[in-house]
Amino acid sequence: MATGPKLDGAGNVKLVTIHEAQAILQRCHGIVEGMALDVKNSRPIAGGVQQLKRAATPLIGKLKGQFGMIADVVTAMLLAATRGGGDAQKVRGMREGIASVRTQLEIAEAKVLEKHSVEDKKHAESSAD
Repeated sequence: MATGPKLDGAGNVKLVTIHEAQAILQRCHGIVEGMALDVKNSRPIAGGVQQLKRAATPLIGKLKGQFGMIADVVTAMLLAATRGGGDAQKVRGMREGIASVRTQLEIAEAKVLEKHSVEDKKHAESSAD
């Protein structure tokens, strides 16, 4: 069975945080796409904005400790969603925010794998012979 690289303790914690954040972000993405359908069908999105705030608040809390910059992007996206303006522009901004956070989480995952990889001792001894 092929497994990924071995990680140290901090790397494991960060990777778990990233994967949990990606799951929460997927839920937020579904809410934003529901709001996009509401805009397309000329319905108000106010209920969706409140639903997004409730779904994204745990995401901010989860990311704040280790990935504060990404948490700030989520906060800015929620702030823009609650400001005045047209619904179509709000949805466009939220879609861009979701895409930005998703990209940043993927980059963070790659960096964690790169920085926290440790070589397996058994594998190192067998390759030295």
